Amino acid sequence: MRQATVERKTKETEISVALDLDGSGEYSIATGVGFLDHMLEQLSRHSLIDLKVRASGDTHIDFHHTTEDTGIAIGEAFARALGDLKGITRYGSATIPMDETLTRVNLDVSNRPYLIWKVTFTKPKLGDMDTELFKEWFQAFAQAAGVTLHVENIYGENNHHMVESCFKGLARALRQAIEIDPRKSDAIPSTKGVLGGSL
Repeated sequence: MRQATVERKTKETEISVALDLDGSGEYSIATGVGFLDHMLEQLSRHSLIDLKVRASGDTHIDFHHTTEDTGIAIGEAFARALGDLKGITRYGSATIPMDETLTRVNLDVSNRPYLIWKVTFTKPKLGDMDTELFKEWFQAFAQAAGVTLHVENIYGENNHHMVESCFKGLARALRQAIEIDPRKSDAIPSTKGVLGGSL
């Protein structure tokens, strides 16, 4: 069973995450940040990863710590659920249109965390959330999950569409990458026999 739970508690946030990589996209999300909840719901639904998130944090200051720590906790749960990475397809890619917006996401579930973020927003906020925090979430997730992640907004005008297409692209790429390869279900997808470390 590719499932995991994570409890993360700091002086700034308290977060619990439960996920099932082989779910059906069921979710229950409550972070205290409405727009982040909406994005995590998209992540779950389009990846088919069942996801439960509860978070409380110092949102009276701003949403930075809650956003970043939620990314860390989900990434840690993702990595735990995958275990030794045996049998996975490993690579995933998605190009997501959303009205006038087109975003491309490519990733490698490699245990080598890295983020390339080519997304430029034209507004400082979406609702009450600073748009600069979306990069922080993706960075935190990639680092904790051990994923090489490239996110590129090719074009777009509506900032809501831009960020939503990023999360949907991540979801679809993850769904592809974590599928078990029926031709190599018993093998680590690397000539080294292990994922992580140097090329």
